[in-house]
Amino acid sequence: MILTSNPLLQYHSHKKEIDDAIANVLTSGSYILGKGVNSFEKEFADYIGVKYAIGAGSGTEALHLALKACGIGHGDEVITVSHTAVATISAIILSGASPIFVDIELDYFTIDESKIESLISSKTKAFLPVHLYGQPANIDEIISIAKKHGLYVIEDCAQAHGAEINGKKVGSFGDISCFSFYPTKNLGALGDGGAVLTNNEQLASKTKLLREYGWAEKYISSVNGWNSRLDELQAAILGIKLKHLDKDNDLRIEIANRYLLEINNQIITNPLIRNGNKHVFHLFVIRTDKRDQLQKHLKENDINTAIHYPVPIHLQKAYLKKYKGCDDLQITELIAGEILSLPISPELQKNEIDKIIATCNTFKA
Repeated sequence: MILTSNPLLQYHSHKKEIDDAIANVLTSGSYILGKGVNSFEKEFADYIGVKYAIGAGSGTEALHLALKACGIGHGDEVITVSHTAVATISAIILSGASPIFVDIELDYFTIDESKIESLISSKTKAFLPVHLYGQPANIDEIISIAKKHGLYVIEDCAQAHGAEINGKKVGSFGDISCFSFYPTKNLGALGDGGAVLTNNEQLASKTKLLREYGWAEKYISSVNGWNSRLDELQAAILGIKLKHLDKDNDLRIEIANRYLLEINNQIITNPLIRNGNKHVFHLFVIRTDKRDQLQKHLKENDINTAIHYPVPIHLQKAYLKKYKGCDDLQITELIAGEILSLPISPELQKNEIDKIIATCNTFKA
């Protein structure tokens, strides 16, 4: 079976380096917020092009930390999308704020910035755009609107490690940004992990306090914080994988280019890339109104696929119609029934890519 993603193969790609890094941590005697975390935070901040990176326990916690660092809490509103991983929304609700949903663009699957301004109220504190599937959102326009209204921009970069807009990496545009290091990500740990990035010293300091019990001094809490620490083992693994990230992203882009050029079934609509964007293809997401039949056809040919995401957040039981914007998400609801993620990973072999293309092209509704 050709898997949609395969973190085990990525481990084997860098096995010797990762095993050595793990062994060094095990024998160091330092396992929480030591030299390894500090080193990775600096390297990742330099890679993205910001001053500060603060490791966190997960991507969800990175979002939660960023929201609280911005002072967002009960009674506040955060404008974001329903077409995203549930983590985006659960972090907002965990902070005490309410998500306000805006529709997405049909061509790029990211937030439709032209619809943001109409949703701003006296309670709005931030925009939370998601750089989805490896495709950057139209962040410059979003920031322009935010500045006009005095709002924060919190970038959700969980699926966009290394993605760029006109040569500048996502995660370096907004007031603060968040990354996930879940094992399937372009930069994935071998467990959970995340990071908050910013150029703002005050936001960085607040985030550091919040991630470890509010401690500026050990055992002395200056603010109410909690435990959301990136551990030394995951930091060591991520430090190895960061060295290979650009090469791995280039391999993803090569595979995506083959798909874009060679999948020519008229029943299938290939994704588009926004002008000026470097799309790093965390996922390669096609559209077809025969989605379920195509998925079945691919499975019968030993090709695994996935749907990211089958039910928009605003239609899920936990969040059903509870928040503003839920009645104006036509594009979100349309694409939820059409999208399908094809296998894509740096370790995908030529014969597997050939088979995926051929199988897509032989599909008949």
